[in-house]
Amino acid sequence: MAALTEPAAETAVVRRLSTLDRFLPVWIALAMAAGLGLGSLVPGLNGLLSRLQVGTVSLPIAVGLLLMMYPVLAKVRYEDMGRMRGERRLFGVSLLLSWVVGPALMFALAWLLLADQPAYRTGVIVVGLARCIAMVLVWNDLADGDRDRAAILVVFNAAFQVVAYALLGWFYLTELPRLLGLHTQGFSVGVWEVARTVLIFLGIPLAAGYLTRRRGLRTRGREWFESRVIPRIAPITLYGLLFTIALLFAIQGKHITSEPLNVARIALPLLAYFLIMWVLGFAAGGAMRLGYGRTATLAFTVASNDFELAIAVAVGVWGATSGQALAGVVGPLIEVPVLVTLVYVALWLRRRWWPTEAESRPGREPERERGREPERERGREPERERGREPEPEPEPAVAR
Repeated sequence: MAALTEPAAETAVVRRLSTLDRFLPVWIALAMAAGLGLGSLVPGLNGLLSRLQVGTVSLPIAVGLLLMMYPVLAKVRYEDMGRMRGERRLFGVSLLLSWVVGPALMFALAWLLLADQPAYRTGVIVVGLARCIAMVLVWNDLADGDRDRAAILVVFNAAFQVVAYALLGWFYLTELPRLLGLHTQGFSVGVWEVARTVLIFLGIPLAAGYLTRRRGLRTRGREWFESRVIPRIAPITLYGLLFTIALLFAIQGKHITSEPLNVARIALPLLAYFLIMWVLGFAAGGAMRLGYGRTATLAFTVASNDFELAIAVAVGVWGATSGQALAGVVGPLIEVPVLVTLVYVALWLRRRWWPTEAESRPGREPERERGREPERERGREPERERGREPEPEPEPAVAR
């Protein structure tokens, strides 16, 4: 991607998104509307889905949830895990903000703004516990953040999520309210309930994504895998997400249409969360003098959430008709436009606070500095010298 001047970079942000990502809030809104229409046209749909149910999850919804997660986890660069050692400051602050400050902040916002709505409150907290493991790469790239460090942080969050999510869910939904004397109105959860759902809806696609990536890298290499395979499977996440949202709204239609203001109430803590976390990440990076690239990476990493996992946990633990599931669905509807707006804010701040970096593209260090030999030294002519400019396919990365 050719270097852009700062004004050009700002005006090109939306154009640099794929069509699927650019209109994600529109697709989600259309899926919601389609679900409401389907629910009114087929009154017996809920009963039909219940007959296909295993535990608290209908099989069609389970398929949609698994399809959402698989491409996301095939994109994660597991092979970069060993490069974390040289980024202790960035890694440590990201760990603190993502896994300590973030969940605590969402817990506080949920209890402050949804104290009288235990189901929605619980669903919002579930969103706050899920760290983003793919869409953050899109926001980071649009903001000219440090691509390599973003990939490393995504790898860590993916691995840590498998281990820590269930424990954090139990702590913030059951144990912490008990310690603080808060009345949960029966909306508590055990460690195993969350762990079982995470193992199914994160563990299965994680294994499939890891094995797919490992085989692709072994047989054809990273460049081929990420330029050919990932763009082909990435849209599956969007299709799975929209299919799941449509079914959820079809079976929740009567409840949603009778209390439309509840969706707005769910949006408030989510909006506050994304904005506060981004500001904290950007301020931390600036205070630590990380430079613009790493500062932007830190801000977008801590502010983004894995709404696919949040929806899967909400449906798996409480069921598709629950308020928790509705809260999970509202998540991406709020996050996408907010994070796109923050990309513009980041580029604006770079021009004013890091003027010497405004004409460069942080995170795109020379190949030798990233520990890889240039193409000529590997015995291959660079693409430019062979008479053609490399044109990577646009990657629809709604697929978190």
